[in-house]
Amino acid sequence: MSAPASPASPVDVYRHSLRLLLDKNIPAWVGLWAEDGVMEFPFAPQGWPRRLEGKEAIAAYMRPYPDHIDLHDFPDLRIHQTAEPETIVVEMRGVGRLVETDSPYDMTYIAVVTVQDGLIASYRDYWNPLAALEPGTDFTGSSR
Repeated sequence: MSAPASPASPVDVYRHSLRLLLDKNIPAWVGLWAEDGVMEFPFAPQGWPRRLEGKEAIAAYMRPYPDHIDLHDFPDLRIHQTAEPETIVVEMRGVGRLVETDSPYDMTYIAVVTVQDGLIASYRDYWNPLAALEPGTDFTGSSR
């Protein structure tokens, strides 16, 4: 009898999550999350969420994403291991276009991601809040 498969590493889970975003498969992307996962945006501008608690809140936030941002690639991807085996630090760019205006989208990200038992438990997304001022970027229903 073979041993049960071990959960995917944080690097594997993260790389898979990027592929799902490029494929615009938000339900599968949400499926990578723990039920009590937390997504944080420390630099979110006024009116945007700073913290999403639970898989359902994350799903609601991400559901309209492909209707607003058409991602084409994540160039310059660098994934760093940390002293905590479940946590990685990611540097990358997301490039594509804004659906509403057909203008280019090019955002630099740094994320701190913790994966437990093969599922994303915590994701702190440090993105540029000034980019949220561009027309066509507000898919969150913010009050700005």
